[in-house]
Amino acid sequence: MSWTTFAILFGSVFVTMLACRVLPAFVLKGKQMSDRTKLCLNLIAPAAFGALVANDVFSVGMFDVGIWPGCLPILAAIFVFYVAKKTNSMIICCLAGIGIYAVLYAISTGGFVF
Repeated sequence: MSWTTFAILFGSVFVTMLACRVLPAFVLKGKQMSDRTKLCLNLIAPAAFGALVANDVFSVGMFDVGIWPGCLPILAAIFVFYVAKKTNSMIICCLAGIGIYAVLYAISTGGFVF
């Protein structure tokens, strides 16, 4: 890729991102939105996060290495969901997810690998 092509591509992406992120803030500034619109806008971040998590938990060929190793992310996600319902703390959920995945991985491989 030449520098000219890169500059055109970078500029196009920059303008598009700017238009999608900054322009709505200026257009909607000072305007009242309906409660339904506010509800929908408040659901964007959880939906995006859910899509990222689902992409990591479920993958093509996850059961190619066996049932147990394929179920590890699902079991860890279920445990993290339970912890989230109990604590409502993001840091505790992160630590619990890392910890339970490490424990399940150690059980499936026969020990911790450092």
